[in-house]
Amino acid sequence: MTRVVAVRHGETDWNREGRLQGWAPVPLNDTGREQAAAAGAWLADEYDVDRVFGSDSLRTRQTAEAILESFGDLPAEYERHWRERHLGIYQGLTYADVEERFPRFGLGESAHEAALAVPESGESLRDVADRVTDRFAEVVDEHAGETLLVVTHGGPLHVLLGYAKGLSLQDALGTHHQSNCGVNEFRADGDDVEVVRGNVTEWRD
Repeated sequence: MTRVVAVRHGETDWNREGRLQGWAPVPLNDTGREQAAAAGAWLADEYDVDRVFGSDSLRTRQTAEAILESFGDLPAEYERHWRERHLGIYQGLTYADVEERFPRFGLGESAHEAALAVPESGESLRDVADRVTDRFAEVVDEHAGETLLVVTHGGPLHVLLGYAKGLSLQDALGTHHQSNCGVNEFRADGDDVEVVRGNVTEWRD
């Protein structure tokens, strides 16, 4: 059995403003840094982590670095696989703007078409789901029996939760919520994956 503990990054100013971040190099704000430090202390008490992976985006790297201060000398591997969806020229717009002006890039009535739609210079939702789930399966297979920490984004976490629960991409992205530094735990035994914890924020207590 392999355990994967997946954590969303801490808060940024764009989170507060409701802006699409995608691949933009947006840093954590003061609240986000405090969240990551608190989550790190809680995680260190809960889990004996063997390896760390993370998105190579700025906000996820900063979150992982703050978390790892509670774990001592534990290196992290930062990879593109765990990045948020790239929305190309629409990054920086608010969610409301995109929903109103570019609904084909969300998941509305024509969910299949929306999942395959590619914004200019960006990527489709299906592409995101494929790269995230493929990498998840790889690390679980390569590090069987270990406890892995993954620091990523809301979108990839929604995908993984849906993947573990056997949901469609539309349902996976539409039915989950991820708080900043929310903790999720997956347990994988071969091809069987289950969700043990979802969006836990006990580190706030």
